[in-house]
Amino acid sequence: MRIKKGDKVKVITGAYKGTIGEVKQAFPKEDKVIVEGVNMVKKHLKPTQANPDGGIIEKEAKIHVSNVMLYDEKAKAASRVSMQIKEDKEGNKVKVRVFKKSGKEVGGKK
Repeated sequence: MRIKKGDKVKVITGAYKGTIGEVKQAFPKEDKVIVEGVNMVKKHLKPTQANPDGGIIEKEAKIHVSNVMLYDEKAKAASRVSMQIKEDKEGNKVKVRVFKKSGKEVGGKK
C-alpha cells in the first residue's frame, strides 16, 4: 500500500467522488484508509458515566485504498505513484514514492 497517514488524496469513485482530503489513519493489512470528511456515518452512543446523555455522532468510516489516489498539490491533479530507489546524503539507498504524472517526489521536501 503506497498511501500513508498525512497524505493528501482524491476520492475517485463512490458517493464522495472528487473530494480531496487528508488521510487520518491507514490500515495496510486491510487495504483501507480513513480520509478526513469522507464516508461519514452516524454512530449511536449509549449513555455512560463519561457521556451521560449518549446521542448520535457523525464520524469518518474506512474506505478502500483502491477508491483513492494520491493528490499532487503543485500539479493540482491526482496521480498514480511509483517507487524509485535513490541515494540520500550519506550514500544510503532509500525507496521514495514518485508521482507518475509530474515525476516529483511525494512530500516534495527536497
